[in-house]
Amino acid sequence: MSKQLIIAEKPSVAQDIARALGGFTKEKDYFESDEYVLSSAVGHLLELVVPEEYEVKRGKWTFAHLPVIPPHFALRPIEKTDDRLKLLTRLIKRKDVTGLINACDAGREGELIFNFIVQHAKTDKAVSRLWLQSMTASAIRDGFAQLRSAQDVEGLRSAAVCRAESDWLIGINGTRAMTAFNSKTGGFHLTTVGRVQTPTLAIVVEREQKIRQFKPRDYWELEATFGCKAGSYAGRWFDEGFRKPDGDEHATAFRLWDRARANAIKAKCDGKPGRVSEESKPSTQLSPLLFDLTSLQREANGRFGFSARVTLQIAQALYEKHKALTYPRTDARALPEDYVGTVKDVMRALPIEYAPFANAIAKQDWVKPNKRIFNNAKISDHFAIIPTGTVPKSLSEAEQKIYDLVTRRFLAVFYPAAEYRITTRITRVEGEAFKTEGKVLVNAGWLAVYGKEAAKADDEGGAQLVAVEQNETVSTDDIVVKALVTKPPARYNEATLLSAMEGAGKMVDDEELRAAMAERGLGTPATRAQIIEGLIAEQYLHREGRELIPSAKAFSLITLLKGLDVTALTSPELTGEWEHKLAQMERGQLSRPAFMREIAEMAREMVEHAKRYESDTVPGDFATLSAPCPKCGGLVKENYKKFACQACDWSAWKIVAGRQFEIDEIETLLRERHVGPLTGFRSKMGRLFSAEIRLNDEHQPEFDFGQPKDDGEGGEAVDFSGQEPLGSCPKCRARVFEHGMAYVCEKSVGPEKSCDFRSGKVILQQPVEREQMSKLLTEGRTDLLKGFVSTRTRRKFSAFLVQGEDGKVGFEFEAKVPKTGAAKGKAVAKPAAEKPEANTASPAKSTARKRSAG
Repeated sequence: MSKQLIIAEKPSVAQDIARALGGFTKEKDYFESDEYVLSSAVGHLLELVVPEEYEVKRGKWTFAHLPVIPPHFALRPIEKTDDRLKLLTRLIKRKDVTGLINACDAGREGELIFNFIVQHAKTDKAVSRLWLQSMTASAIRDGFAQLRSAQDVEGLRSAAVCRAESDWLIGINGTRAMTAFNSKTGGFHLTTVGRVQTPTLAIVVEREQKIRQFKPRDYWELEATFGCKAGSYAGRWFDEGFRKPDGDEHATAFRLWDRARANAIKAKCDGKPGRVSEESKPSTQLSPLLFDLTSLQREANGRFGFSARVTLQIAQALYEKHKALTYPRTDARALPEDYVGTVKDVMRALPIEYAPFANAIAKQDWVKPNKRIFNNAKISDHFAIIPTGTVPKSLSEAEQKIYDLVTRRFLAVFYPAAEYRITTRITRVEGEAFKTEGKVLVNAGWLAVYGKEAAKADDEGGAQLVAVEQNETVSTDDIVVKALVTKPPARYNEATLLSAMEGAGKMVDDEELRAAMAERGLGTPATRAQIIEGLIAEQYLHREGRELIPSAKAFSLITLLKGLDVTALTSPELTGEWEHKLAQMERGQLSRPAFMREIAEMAREMVEHAKRYESDTVPGDFATLSAPCPKCGGLVKENYKKFACQACDWSAWKIVAGRQFEIDEIETLLRERHVGPLTGFRSKMGRLFSAEIRLNDEHQPEFDFGQPKDDGEGGEAVDFSGQEPLGSCPKCRARVFEHGMAYVCEKSVGPEKSCDFRSGKVILQQPVEREQMSKLLTEGRTDLLKGFVSTRTRRKFSAFLVQGEDGKVGFEFEAKVPKTGAAKGKAVAKPAAEKPEANTASPAKSTARKRSAG
């Protein structure tokens, strides 16, 4: 009897199909019935490679063998899944199997996985396509009753193979060409690029450039306290006629850029009566949509600090091992329209702690057809992540956190909207307007699922206001002019970078390309975590606490690609263009050969552009230094890799120990023959360190870690006569001076040491300037310093440096202001322990609490 072989993408889907169709017996890794043999892949089983006869054995990292454009590709089994591939190949070749059914996921990747298996097995057996968007038993049976022919999805198959081959061609040729270029001047400098990873990196580099170029601006705000019959309330001055000017992202109605004007408004209004008018209106807030993978990764990163990769691993374990969540690698935030009954079943089976919410939903009959939740049009090959109803056992703390996030989001989406009353109060004093806003939660709605803390957090935009009568006259009891400063854009963390990747299409100007990217962005939910981890592994990004900071290598790559005019790899335009053309191919409007000819041409152009230049001729916005050459006094110019004299052979690398010199730093070094201490250098082990840089006798930069030879017993006395003292030593009252990488007591160095006071110029990556050390010695503490980085958590924190009773330098943390507006207190000072940071002369290591980290 002839049978059809069904190949699913994952074992769990094969099990669902076996249950829905019935009549199967379980063999080791497959099922069998009278009509079918049923098995599955475990994701991708094969990868593209250059055929043996076209692969370069030696010299593949040189321009001599580029570009690599084979006339066709071969497939190579992925080692860890080779056993599964052998099983499927054996089943395909069974004599009683006369046809194949592609039951892989309904999308491009599913098509690719199946077709690579068929190509590897070298079979010409007839193929049918099962197309499922829902995994209910009835949906599976309906799918088998309406199988599609292979011809119906030929466009999708072509698009899937083209996407894989084009990614390979651009990635391999780009990586080999940029590596060959960067290795011309000696050594081997692997420089990886890719269609998704490099535009993602460009997004982070562009943000970092904005941060570095940011010039803070002073501004002022006025905050008034008004007295009324029922008590008092606060209000902020604002410009009622404000219109946001073009090009000034920092302008708001509350900000004044002129201190004199702020003081004039204060003087004008102080002590004068005000008249009140207010408007109150209801407002509602819907629950967030169900999770797809990217939104789950964002939420877990923001709440728990989990990396995107860790969140995916946990969600995958909850899906595969615990059977507690549905498939996590999804970009959909809706459920199939036939899932209403399934949802009700899941609700009834949830763990006991969620029963109050599930019971309320059932009692009110809130699970019903609703296009916001149940919508086939918003599902591609997978639906939103929800609980399965299987009660998980023995979860780790991290697994429990992710399971709870998903389950509460699942429950909340069926609850009604949260209801508020928003009150806007305007107090006018002498023609000047002050705004007060209150936001009161009237009905918690979906917030009830998250408890009191969530409702309270959501209510922080405003509070219950003391009552006033319409047009009541109030007294102006106090006005404070607050001096503030604009802040640069925030660095990306994984949550915000995932959002940027998901919404990258919005950065594309062309309307058609933007539309093509609308539902995809850069990468897919399944690959975005891998892309970020890859950028970190290649040392293009460093993870500092929760921040992602681009390295000097990242800046160098983006500079190179722009200089070589390989701009396709630095913007999302390329992905938009590909998505547009692949969509045309899926509809039969573009042929596979035509698309691949364009990709091959793009690969050739990329290589040709790289061959055209040397490292000192790459075009770019490079500086001419104001400082002369240290060797001959000639003009020094910056190029792609170096600072080079135009009159002699002197040059110096721009990047040293993973850190690139800023222009003002190299100018100071050339002019004064030393600069620093500078922070941000990295050892080969990845440890951050600080150091001064000095020019040696050959006029080349070298590290000076400030460990003077005269500090030991019997050493020579140190001459401080050319220096101004910073203050008195807190231990012995002698004078304190700069010495190498530290501030030291004059009696702590030389042959007759009698004191041990020493404090680093850099403490936990926070430079301590002369004026701050002077302030510490004379007043007992510095200003609030905001750039300390914990050695344990890698998180930034803010603190004052203070003198302890024993004369040691310690941390004091800014006390959090209570929500009621109580005055600031002082936190207890913690010592800066005396174990020095790696590769620095700083004696301070944080033993501080993480109260101000961030």
